Amino acid sequence: MTDLPKTATVGVLLPTTTRPADLVDTSVLVEKLGFSELWVGEDYFYLAGPSSAAIALSVTSNITVGIGLVSAVVRHPAVLAMEISTIAGAFPGRLVTGIGHGVPVWTKQMGLYPKSPVTALSTVIETTGRLLAGETLAIDDGPYYFDNVSLVHPLAADQSAPLYAGVVGPKSLEMSGQSADGTIMSMLAGPKYLSFVREKLAEGAARTGRDITTHQIPTFAIYSVSDDREAARADARPVVAHFLDAIGPSAMTDVYGINDDLKEILALDDSAKIAAAIPDEWIDYFAVAGTPAECIDKIRALRDAGATSVVLAPYPAEKSVAVLEQTATDVLPHL
Repeated sequence: MTDLPKTATVGVLLPTTTRPADLVDTSVLVEKLGFSELWVGEDYFYLAGPSSAAIALSVTSNITVGIGLVSAVVRHPAVLAMEISTIAGAFPGRLVTGIGHGVPVWTKQMGLYPKSPVTALSTVIETTGRLLAGETLAIDDGPYYFDNVSLVHPLAADQSAPLYAGVVGPKSLEMSGQSADGTIMSMLAGPKYLSFVREKLAEGAARTGRDITTHQIPTFAIYSVSDDREAARADARPVVAHFLDAIGPSAMTDVYGINDDLKEILALDDSAKIAAAIPDEWIDYFAVAGTPAECIDKIRALRDAGATSVVLAPYPAEKSVAVLEQTATDVLPHL
């Protein structure tokens, strides 16, 4: 298997509960503190990804801004391409867009759920990229219809607006390696899972002869740092429990051989009981939590496993400013 890049930058994922009125100040702070990336989500029905990214780009100078993730079924690819070309044209080289299947609970609320999620996602990545490159599309036999659609403002040849897939399972990972510029790792993506991811990406890339060494793997991480180790881990525990409950047994947990135990714990069907039942070692598997020294080691472990950037999601949200300030002082200088 071809090696992926060994260096990694450190970014920040804005909480989905961030108020629109706070986007400007938070974006400015993240860049001021020295982080290399800022990621904004599109969890339905909180903040809109493209508009949040545009706001963040407008008040920063150099930081990369990523959208992670928009759902492949919420916007027609022509509309998504138009949004991306507008933002990337105004802020060249600073926008990255992540596209995923979409959380089924949310997309079904809108009556949007494809027969084949993998086909829908691969089609959106392919057609959005072609439109951004200036092609005119006439397609009537796929999940999305195009009647001689082209962008008035496609990206120039020297501009880039990479398209990443946000996926978890093996088939989707292979598709991402085959079609996308990068793959966004979900919360709970630990080092052992990243090794599995790299294998699947390489298998997909081999089918089309893509250069896997350029494939980016930004890795979102549940993050809590404090001089009080136990306090940091206590803050991370309910968040780990929340995502384990929301996602359920998956490839991210299967690599640790815990899916049967996880099913038993999730059967408790109570968030507090689930959090209390999680073994301590699962906090190590699925979060970057502890003292600054421990967090440095955990970020390095993700980097060494293949993460091209480690995107910290600070918890709890009400402590996020203090957590980011301590990270800038006690963690970033050592990375």
